[in-house]
Amino acid sequence: MNVGFIGLGLMGRPMALHLAKAGHTLHLWARRPASLEPFRDTTARVHASAAELTQHADVVFTMVADAPDVESVIFGANGLASGVLPRGFPPVTRRPTIVDMSTIAPAAAQDFGARLFAKGIRFLDAPVSGGEVGAINATLTIMVGGEPADFEFALPLLKLLGKSVTLIGAVGAGQVAKAANQILTGVVTAAVAEALNFAKKSGVDPARVREALLGGFAYSKILENHGQRMLDRNFKPGFKAWMHQKDLRIVMSEAHRLGLMLPNTAATAQLFNAVVGCGMGEEDSISVLKLLEKASGE
Repeated sequence: MNVGFIGLGLMGRPMALHLAKAGHTLHLWARRPASLEPFRDTTARVHASAAELTQHADVVFTMVADAPDVESVIFGANGLASGVLPRGFPPVTRRPTIVDMSTIAPAAAQDFGARLFAKGIRFLDAPVSGGEVGAINATLTIMVGGEPADFEFALPLLKLLGKSVTLIGAVGAGQVAKAANQILTGVVTAAVAEALNFAKKSGVDPARVREALLGGFAYSKILENHGQRMLDRNFKPGFKAWMHQKDLRIVMSEAHRLGLMLPNTAATAQLFNAVVGCGMGEEDSISVLKLLEKASGE
């Protein structure tokens, strides 16, 4: 297939490379030319604008930071939507499926989907979980919102990027699932950091504590993976703290709109606000451990 990809950052770059390695023809456009360097030795075609890219692609993936970025890429000047001719315009023009894999508010995804459907363009919101490691290893968890027929059309490509691909519901449902994911990962990451810091401050080896907890009901992937990275003091970003801050901001905004009380999430959101405020936003989200250490006098 002819596959477009926009958003060649920490996660988008390896995802696009997986599509190329599977034999699909990549069509690329980037806001920053440096993002295209890893594709210099591939057969990927680089386009002058997102609009031009649209005219060559069956499916276009977007993987950018937030809703304003998605809106700009799709609906801005020379955006993806502007590259699709109106219905009935001769000659017949390919009408692509746009798959947005960014993490944005569910309401934003629904708005983008409605605006694209009005133009005859299919749309899926398909946010992911798994971080940079998941993107590199093609083991992402992908949560999808959209029409079943559009999902089935894009599914062979999505399976090249993740080990778990689930259609959650209509457009926007993928973002609801991702928001729930970020509640759990944010709260549990903070809890693991608290537990290991507590053990250390109590004069007990946190590595032995973690080893014991892995064998009981306290086990979690975050305790296993992030807990080890905390012990190793490995704060190299796989998922940057400012991104988790942004995602929890989305969650709390939705909670406010729905009139929901999310006390644990609210407290965790404040922790990530403090992590970013202390200058650690570009580090991994596990840097919440360093915040707790500072607060306890280290």
